[in-house]
Amino acid sequence: MKMKNYILVILLVFAFSCANVEREKGFDISENIDHLTIYIDKNADYLTRWAAEELSEDIEALTGKKLSVEPVSRYSESNHGIYIGAVENELIQSVPNAKLDQLSDEWESHLIRASEQSLFIVGSDVRGTAYGVFALSRELGVSPWKWWADVVPQKRDELIVPASIMDEIHGPSVKFRGIFINDEDWGLQPWAAKTFEPEVGDLGPKSYEKVFQLLLRLKANTIWPAMHPSTKAFFTIPGNREMAEKYQIVVGTSHAEPMLRNNVDEWNKKEMGEYNYFTNKETVSNYWQERVNESVDGSYIFTMGMRGIHDSGMKGNVSRDEKTRMLEQIIADQRHMLTETIGKDIEVIPQAFIPYKEVLDLYNNGLKLADDITLMWTDDNYGYIRRMSDEQEQQRSGGGGVYYHLSYWGRPHDYLWLSSTQPGLVWFEMTRAYQNGANKIWIANLGDIKPAEYNTQFFMDLAWDVEHTSADMIIEHSKEWHTRIFGETIGEDLAAVMQEYYRLAFLRKPEFMGWSQTEPTTKTRLSEFSDVEADRRIEAYYELWRKVDHLKDNVSDENLDAYFQLIEYPVKAAASMNFKFLYAQKAALSSDSAEAEEYQKLTEKSYNKIIDLTAVYNHEIAEGKWNEIMTMNPRNLPVYQLPNFESDLKKEGTESTPIFIQANSLINSIGISGYEWKNIEGLGYSDAAVTLFPFKNREFTEEVPYLEYQFDVEELGKYELEVRCLPTHSNAYDHQIWVSSNGQNSDTINLNTKGRSEQWKINVLRNAAIVRFPIQIDKVGKQKIRIYINQSGIVLDQLAIKKERTSSFYEIPR
Repeated sequence: MKMKNYILVILLVFAFSCANVEREKGFDISENIDHLTIYIDKNADYLTRWAAEELSEDIEALTGKKLSVEPVSRYSESNHGIYIGAVENELIQSVPNAKLDQLSDEWESHLIRASEQSLFIVGSDVRGTAYGVFALSRELGVSPWKWWADVVPQKRDELIVPASIMDEIHGPSVKFRGIFINDEDWGLQPWAAKTFEPEVGDLGPKSYEKVFQLLLRLKANTIWPAMHPSTKAFFTIPGNREMAEKYQIVVGTSHAEPMLRNNVDEWNKKEMGEYNYFTNKETVSNYWQERVNESVDGSYIFTMGMRGIHDSGMKGNVSRDEKTRMLEQIIADQRHMLTETIGKDIEVIPQAFIPYKEVLDLYNNGLKLADDITLMWTDDNYGYIRRMSDEQEQQRSGGGGVYYHLSYWGRPHDYLWLSSTQPGLVWFEMTRAYQNGANKIWIANLGDIKPAEYNTQFFMDLAWDVEHTSADMIIEHSKEWHTRIFGETIGEDLAAVMQEYYRLAFLRKPEFMGWSQTEPTTKTRLSEFSDVEADRRIEAYYELWRKVDHLKDNVSDENLDAYFQLIEYPVKAAASMNFKFLYAQKAALSSDSAEAEEYQKLTEKSYNKIIDLTAVYNHEIAEGKWNEIMTMNPRNLPVYQLPNFESDLKKEGTESTPIFIQANSLINSIGISGYEWKNIEGLGYSDAAVTLFPFKNREFTEEVPYLEYQFDVEELGKYELEVRCLPTHSNAYDHQIWVSSNGQNSDTINLNTKGRSEQWKINVLRNAAIVRFPIQIDKVGKQKIRIYINQSGIVLDQLAIKKERTSSFYEIPR
């Protein structure tokens, strides 16, 4: 918390004329509920009025009693209640000796404070006020997902606002925090068009209202609207823009949509010609100008620059240098357009430059970018951020940001069906980005919102308070989330189930189990799992299935729909996808025809189970509320079909009896000044991957950090050390690693991949950059290995010692 906030807390000790409540107890709503009213300013804006009504409904859901909401002009000590308002409201200003001036300097912040008979929720601005309301609701036990996942809060006899959330200003770590609705063709768009908003036949204001309400409960403030060909442009549907203004949501657009224009739907090539600034500058400029003219009022972030119509490179058959210079000219023209039309200094108009895919090459080619534009980095579509701001870029007045994928359509393979990105990876990459200056804009591409509920929550909680969740609190966050929804009896167990769900998917996402690729699309094939690995994976998923069924017995009837959406469907669907392919593989490789037939039956059963689960999602839960939201085969890729491996497909080679070489322990962990090795819980296949803290970018030259391991060997000979790292990126593609074994140094190996190379594809599909070092062992007994790295940002997940065709993996010890 900033120093001025400490001063403010001291001032607020005397802020209210009423006596303070006992700090240890908090404020008891249930004890006073018959005498409480929710008060808002008589001139309160819509967002404040709505938030107050939502709080009333939340309290009713928890206690059975509804508080009335009354607009008033002034505070009265005799009117006991919950006072809600922004610091500049007449109502809040009328509180005697409030001394809230310093709160007005904050962005989207709030303060909750109590007197003996009343509770005060004060925001620095309107959104800050709403966030204060929903912070209280969440603390009392109401999930932000009460509508979007049908979560029913548990009834409470006692409803107390804890003292722990009072008397301190709470504000966001990241200024603009939001989502990108993308690849909506197989979920959100058909659901809106056919089920929720058929009168519009698309994502219209009724649908977006629900999205905006969710964002506010998540303490988010920004939307990149849906933009696929299946969906009409956000600004062309009457009511969409007005709904965003009503809920004070900031509207931006994706990397391929400069100046708030949805090119896929709005650029008419037949009438306008090519979308090409080299050859059609006037038409393109007029096209952008139209949208800027419509956007003088409201809250917007303008994406700067230019790409192709959709997710493609800028048109123009010219050199990279010429494209770089043209992009500079385009941005200069766009900035002139904004200042001339909006009538404000360009420095106060939010702008973002997103070096996604080929645009990163142009930026690295020396693109000159105005200092006040936010430099918004992107991941590689699979959760690994391509670039971080260097020391000079971190000084930019426009700050830094991140566009991050929790869902993706494209090569080497889509993952549009289930949400299985490991929260530990989200934590590491986003925290690392924040520590390197990305604190202005965070946008998560989450596809259709469902079934990405938990990852969305985790992402937004980080964006709001990035320091609250530390490396050893990642799993605790999940425990708290599941406990809040499903109760203390099973909350911790459910968190463990989902942790294993994410861990198994880290090794191979359900969408990648066919070992096929897309763009171009290839056929499914046998997996690279050995028979032992396949059996272990099958058993792991069966264990999850059993636990999900067992824990379901402790779920209240009113939350069974939520349980299906948040737990049962993702776990059982992922399990069934794994069973489908692994049993098909067993059938194809079996030399026993009867056994092969049984495995084939299990394959078909698993395929049909996915169909059945999806039908329940769309037609049975919540009385059909979510019909059309879930598709079991987005883009109808081969992985979603029933596999048909030919019986004569055989794996090459035979399995030896393994020679297991066990690691005794990590015996040395050597960092350097200011850096130390730590585990990140819930990250990697080990669930305890290790990296250097803090995450500030730094190269090591004279002093080099290393990890030292000790293990026993009973046979002499040539071995191979295999090190599995996460496929993270460095700015200059120069993450390096080397080892020493019994005092002998290896060659240095580069871990990074560039662009969309074949090696990059392999790495992101398996979440591992694997390097191997030859090791000569000349005496039996204890051996020592040191692993060195050249800079921060490298993450070690697993080690293996191999001799001939055998291997023994061990996890990075804690």
